[in-house]
Amino acid sequence: MSADTLLSRLDGVKRTGQGRWMARCPAHQDKRPSLSVRELDDGRVLVHCFSNGCSAHEIVSAAGLEISDLFPPRPDDPAQFGKPERRPFPAADILRAVAFEALVVGCAASAMLAGEPFTQTDRDRLLVAVGRIQAALDAGGLNHG
Repeated sequence: MSADTLLSRLDGVKRTGQGRWMARCPAHQDKRPSLSVRELDDGRVLVHCFSNGCSAHEIVSAAGLEISDLFPPRPDDPAQFGKPERRPFPAADILRAVAFEALVVGCAASAMLAGEPFTQTDRDRLLVAVGRIQAALDAGGLNHG
C-alpha cells in the first residue's frame, strides 16, 4: 500500500513536505489535523497522532485498514530478503544473565582482594560464570573470536 490509500480515507489532509502529510485522526473526534503521515523511501507508512496518542492499530482500524497495509508488499521470492538474523534470546534477557554473572565475578574478586581463601566450589562457580558470560556474548551475536 502506498500512503495514498490511507490518505484517501482521511479528512483534512494537507501535504507538509515530500512524503509527509497532516490529517484529522480517524481514531478520535479530531477537530483539526493532529495525525502525521509519512511515507518512507522503502514504502513503509508511518502514522503518529499528536493529539490523543492513538496507536497505529487504532488509526488504521478506524480508517478500515489493517496494520499490514502500512508496509509494502513482500516479494514472493524469500531469497530477496537474505538470510534472517538469528537471535534466539531477547537482549534484555541476555543483559540480565550477564549482570548476575558479573555480580558473581565481582564477589569473587572482592573476596580474593580481601585475602579470603577460595574453595574448589568457589573456583568451579567462577568458571561457570565466565562460561555463561561467553555464552551470553555468543547468544547476542557479539563474540567474534
